[in-house]
Amino acid sequence: MIIDLLYAGWLSLEDYILAHTLTCLVPAFLLAGAMVTFVNREAILDHLGERANIFKAFAIAGAASFLVAACSCTVIPVASGLYFAGAGIGVAFIILWVAPATNVLALVYTGSILGSEMVVARIIGALLVAFAVGFIMRAVFSKERPELHTVQHSSEPVATVSQKIIAGKDLGLIGLILLSLLAPNYLVQEGPYLHKIYVWAAGTLLVVGYAWKFIARDMIETWLRETWWFVKVIFPLLLGGVFLVGIIGAILPEQWVQDWLGGNSLLASFLATLIGAISYFATMTEAPFVDTLMGLGMGYGPALTLLLVGPGISLPNWLAIARIFGIKKALVYVPTIIILGTLVGWFFGNFVL
Repeated sequence: MIIDLLYAGWLSLEDYILAHTLTCLVPAFLLAGAMVTFVNREAILDHLGERANIFKAFAIAGAASFLVAACSCTVIPVASGLYFAGAGIGVAFIILWVAPATNVLALVYTGSILGSEMVVARIIGALLVAFAVGFIMRAVFSKERPELHTVQHSSEPVATVSQKIIAGKDLGLIGLILLSLLAPNYLVQEGPYLHKIYVWAAGTLLVVGYAWKFIARDMIETWLRETWWFVKVIFPLLLGGVFLVGIIGAILPEQWVQDWLGGNSLLASFLATLIGAISYFATMTEAPFVDTLMGLGMGYGPALTLLLVGPGISLPNWLAIARIFGIKKALVYVPTIIILGTLVGWFFGNFVL
């Protein structure tokens, strides 16, 4: 029994490493390091920081997150990089939630499998949860700001104070890194995973060539040092969390899931939320999983809950958030998502869908 469980954890870990490390996590970590290195903190504070207009900042974060096709783990370096560059805590956690829960790629795929009605419900539900999370995290933690990120692990300055958010040549680099992160998922939606690697490799070569030609060598060193800081802090926890998810998946009886997720009761939505909160779903994998469970009798409310919470958070996500943002923030964020996800699923299941 123990050997079987360990084997299940290993299979989960193997699948995660093979399918996500190169095309997802590597560009995500590079992007996080680049944001900390090249983005002007003062400008970020003006637009997305605690002193910015809360409605404007939250709207920008929510809208931008729709374009980031990232899973609950891949988005952590992106959100934390922006946070350490000066963005507010509410903004960072809106990105943490919306990007995996409701990105454009996942919405298109959801529509093709579950229909447009579920897509609309998913968008509205995700935004309602996002703004509630943003307000809650800001209300609880707005007075807490991290020290300048580089003070913690680097002694060199990372950005020149100017009125621009970012210099033109640095923006070009970040744009290419973002392209290498998004292109594999957007351009290769079917076929062998190797095709995604080809797209990622082409994008990465563009990043390397651009950086070598246009970015000063000392800034490249600082960028890579910042990137490595995110890798060593986050990556081990992601691997441990994925391993645990594989074990949990082997223990959880499928028949139990089917029996308890029928209908649109508050309990059914709550159980769907718990399953989604613990399990790991890569971007787009939640739609076929939910479709299968709906075919077995799962209600619309629990289905919507699982569509949102499944990709939105996961056990590896919890651990990494606690490590990078702090245990207190994780202890507020995760229960908030569980409560709001349950209520959204129950409400939409009974009164909308």
